[in-house]
Amino acid sequence: MLRRSLLLALLVSGTALRADDAPASLTKEEIASVASNEIISMPMPGELFAALAKTGKPDWSAMLRKAPTGAFTSRQQIALNLGALIADGYLAVEAQDSQQVKNVSKDIKAMAKGLGVEQDLINRGNSIIEFAEKGKWDTLKEELEATQNEVVSAMVAHHDQDMVTFVILGGWLRGTEVVSSYFSSHYTEAGARVLRQPAVVEHFVQELALMPKKLTDTPLVSAVRTSLFDIKKIVTFSPIGTPSEDDVKKLAELAINTIKTISTK
Repeated sequence: MLRRSLLLALLVSGTALRADDAPASLTKEEIASVASNEIISMPMPGELFAALAKTGKPDWSAMLRKAPTGAFTSRQQIALNLGALIADGYLAVEAQDSQQVKNVSKDIKAMAKGLGVEQDLINRGNSIIEFAEKGKWDTLKEELEATQNEVVSAMVAHHDQDMVTFVILGGWLRGTEVVSSYFSSHYTEAGARVLRQPAVVEHFVQELALMPKKLTDTPLVSAVRTSLFDIKKIVTFSPIGTPSEDDVKKLAELAINTIKTISTK
């Protein structure tokens, strides 16, 4: 987990990676760079769902959704939806729904094509389908982690760092939607505390603020930024505090509406 988290931190921060680097090839210098710069490691969707699983026995199948339809023309919207689809892949694995895993894998490849990284995912997608057919769920989680890493590293290699931020933001928003929606209906104090992520939201806010205006001065990104400011108010609370049931419901509503905005052509 340390190596995976460090990899994502490096990718999010813009640390250069060679196109042929494997996810397990972090050097001591790269690790030191992460530590010295105090870079925030982004939680992967699988980690958010793992935290949810520890609080009870969710009905994962009830959380599945239909994939976004229609051809998106904005690269920002494609990247956000690609990240959300990767989160859907983790969700399908938790539900142990092999057909849904295969469907999501195909959707991921189709969406990635719009960012010019579809070719990098062909072999990985074939492996996901094979493992889904055989019911190798633990292996599938590793494949999805590798898929996200490959998408992100391919974009970094092509100097497409801003799209990396949108991909990871899309995955985080979809994961937050699932987790907050569950706890809005199955509220517990322990579960609600899982939602505390002020540093993560602030990271996304800052990353968007640093992007060129041609990427952020759009109705879609403006709506996402506004949602992030509202989300931050709810997920910012004391480490020993607990958001109320009303707060959790507000967070779920915000996340649901943001994902709806992202996935609407």
